Amino acid sequence: MSLNIEIWQRDATTKRAVLKGALDSEAQTELKEKLDPILASDVKALILDLAGLSYINSAGLQYLFMARRTMEAKRGALLLVNVQRQVQKVFDIVRALPAESVFSSVEELDRYLDRIQHGRRE
Repeated sequence: MSLNIEIWQRDATTKRAVLKGALDSEAQTELKEKLDPILASDVKALILDLAGLSYINSAGLQYLFMARRTMEAKRGALLLVNVQRQVQKVFDIVRALPAESVFSSVEELDRYLDRIQHGRRE
């Protein structure tokens, strides 16, 4: 799986990142390299356009949660737009999880996320 990332400057305090492909463990490293400098800058709004994002796993979710916390800490915002249905399902499920751990490992969570995004049930 691969991820293409394009960064656009909307205005002095807003950047937009367009993600195309899959945000898995390998792609998360590339995303981190591109977005960390933005997160450390004076940008107040980071827009992630997910129209082309077809897949996300726990590594991708973890990075997005960290990016959101970073933006909130500097009174900014991480905004997601054009979220594809299968990726939205993942976001919905994660928000619905209770505070206690439901999955015994990251690997188990990734297998579950893979199944729901590809329409397979066990």
